[in-house]
Amino acid sequence: MNLVTGTGCTCVDIGVNANLELVDKFRYLGDMLSVDGDADATVENRIQIGCYKFRQLVPFLTNKDISLKVRRRLYSSCVQSSMLHGNETWPVIKENEVALQRAETEWLDGCVT
Repeated sequence: MNLVTGTGCTCVDIGVNANLELVDKFRYLGDMLSVDGDADATVENRIQIGCYKFRQLVPFLTNKDISLKVRRRLYSSCVQSSMLHGNETWPVIKENEVALQRAETEWLDGCVT
């Protein structure tokens, strides 16, 4: 394999007129993988996914005509599950755990009263 550098891009020549670009992080099967192996990019991506799901469900989560028990189940099954999908493979550190908890706290503020 030969390293090819040009136009601001570092690539690896894999033969047969093909090159692979070297990157610091990339998406694979829904997860963000980074060169240093930490879960920061994945956690950030999963928080964004959870936020998107939460915004979709705000009308239901804030509806006082729906019981709190049902709203909690809805949040758990849709928002939490999408946000924590694949977390078994994350090397989560305290800062990532705090970021996940902070996101949940911000979203739920005002929804479960």
